[in-house]
Amino acid sequence: MSPRSLRWVVVPASRYAPSGPAAAGAPHWARLGDSVVVWSAASDAAARLGRLDVAPARAAGLALVTQVGRSFQDDHPSVRLVVDHGRHLIVDSATLPSGLEATTACWRVEPLPVDAIIVDRPVTVAARSDPTTLALLAELSPQACESDLLWLVGRGTRHSLSAGFASAAAWAADRLTSLGYTTSRQGISVEAGHSENVIADRPGTADGPRDLVLITAHLDSINLPGGPSAPAPGADDNGSGSAGLLELGRILGGRRWRHDLRLILFGGEEEGLHGSTQHVAALPAAERARIRAVLNMDMVATLNTAQLAVLLEGATVSSSLINDLASAAATYTGLRVETSLHPFASDHVPFINAGIPAVLTIEGADSANGHIHSDQDVMAHIDLQLMQAILRMNLAALASWLEQDLSVPRPSGPVVASAPERLDVFVVGTDSAVYHKAWDGNAWQPSVTDYEPLGGTVVDP
Repeated sequence: MSPRSLRWVVVPASRYAPSGPAAAGAPHWARLGDSVVVWSAASDAAARLGRLDVAPARAAGLALVTQVGRSFQDDHPSVRLVVDHGRHLIVDSATLPSGLEATTACWRVEPLPVDAIIVDRPVTVAARSDPTTLALLAELSPQACESDLLWLVGRGTRHSLSAGFASAAAWAADRLTSLGYTTSRQGISVEAGHSENVIADRPGTADGPRDLVLITAHLDSINLPGGPSAPAPGADDNGSGSAGLLELGRILGGRRWRHDLRLILFGGEEEGLHGSTQHVAALPAAERARIRAVLNMDMVATLNTAQLAVLLEGATVSSSLINDLASAAATYTGLRVETSLHPFASDHVPFINAGIPAVLTIEGADSANGHIHSDQDVMAHIDLQLMQAILRMNLAALASWLEQDLSVPRPSGPVVASAPERLDVFVVGTDSAVYHKAWDGNAWQPSVTDYEPLGGTVVDP
């Protein structure tokens, strides 16, 4: 078939929703959300589908563009759009500039996959809500997220090689240390300079081998038109993901979990995924093998859709994680969920390339976010309601992957806290004397069963 013999039509998925390879002689198709592009070499392609609102048009072919923000559209406004779905575009490849670089840090251009769902809108039935999970979700604080976002934006820029980034990395490490995590800094190379990843670990409680669950986000920001020294507030990209990581870390750090938890704030993402690529490359084989899930947050707080929406992006290796997140969204949020198995341009990609299950959670994108990578990515474009909905989904899924440890004995009397991570329990014996036992965060003291006699008696007021 000659490329110039192709014809296409764009139809609503509600009217034409194929799900597999086209039969012999039938039109081919590709789906982006609610739109399906259908094409065939035959002159009667439209007739086969019945009356259509969009007439067929001739072209040299079709291409799929995956972009960050509006980067491709801004750089190539003359390219003809067939379907505009924000992060994903289907374009007329005959209008692509000759010699166009197919893959950059900001976009990827590839032949349109045939008979494929590029972006799906799965229908997921809500499960029965879990009281323990509901109690966990109730601890999310929009005020805390906003406060952290304001602090990060206040650095002026968090370019990976800037003093603002170094300040943000030190601040985040101190915060995570104060929450009880063991923190470390991993030096990385970014082009001709050096930056770092901030890593925070919290061990699980399970006896024997434990899985590892990662929460990741990139801490750096960038101003592409202005250059490295220009203002790059990075409120959405990716102050939102970084503040979300700190909030999830705060809440998860207050519980005991069976599996190990690791939080990572990457540097060098905007220059080409340097932090995550170098981190994955340095992981020993045994460490890679025990990673149960990687949850990456990148741009979770700008509303580009008519309703609150999220895109879950991964690959086949991520399918179970995507299903868990979609179920959590249906059960605990009002989010409209879209899914894609075409990962691109965020810190989940190096994990997926290494065969590790990873998923990106990112704001929905019926239209593209045009403020990022500039001095206009500011707090005015932040939607805290969307951010909280995505964090609720993420937290509910993380709780299922980490599995809360409920084996800790429950106090049998009044409880007070005399120090962080310590609970003091007081009971009255049959002799009316007062007895005391303390939980130090790991075990009961002086033993699991014995209380320390304090003497005295309890007198009713």
